[in-house]
Amino acid sequence: MTSKEYLSQAYHLDKRIDSKIEQLKALNLLATKCTSTLSDMPKSQSISNSRLEDTVVKIVDLQEEINRDIDRLVDLKRDIVRTIKMVKKPEYQILLELRYLCFKTWEEIAVKMNCSIDNVFKMRNKALKIFEIPES
Repeated sequence: MTSKEYLSQAYHLDKRIDSKIEQLKALNLLATKCTSTLSDMPKSQSISNSRLEDTVVKIVDLQEEINRDIDRLVDLKRDIVRTIKMVKKPEYQILLELRYLCFKTWEEIAVKMNCSIDNVFKMRNKALKIFEIPES
């Protein structure tokens, strides 16, 4: 695994969490949709209740999965922060934190660090070269 791949793990996990949250919203919306058919004939309620129950179970499962992913993201970010702090140059630390923990664009980083985007890329390359991936 390269330094960039190690540092990008948090971004990818964050995006997966966002995707699951979107899925959860869709399931919640689906669960709150109710349509009824008016008829004189008595109907069995078990089929309707079963569908709603299945949807609720899926919602709860997805919520638990999101919570586990969030816990993993917090742990991963803590590990990344600890590793970034081992880089000696403070400007490299800031750059790495802004990019790989705050998920800022290179343009945003250049503005925050008050330098050109070319300088940001040069610093990034140097920072990634000296960055040491922790052993698992």
